[in-house]
Amino acid sequence: PEGAVKWLEEVEIIFEVMRCSKEHKTTLGAYMLREKANHWWKNARQWLGAGGVVIT
Repeated sequence: PEGAVKWLEEVEIIFEVMRCSKEHKTTLGAYMLREKANHWWKNARQWLGAGGVVIT
């Protein structure tokens, strides 16, 4: 949870600095979350693949 809290604080700072509207916060937040998820999946895929686990 500590990493998630730090990430959320960083996103809130970005929103404030950019003076994002609610609509833009939703779009930008979703994009940033998607990028984190993609990064996680790439790492998980490498880790699972190294252990001989088949990923489908």
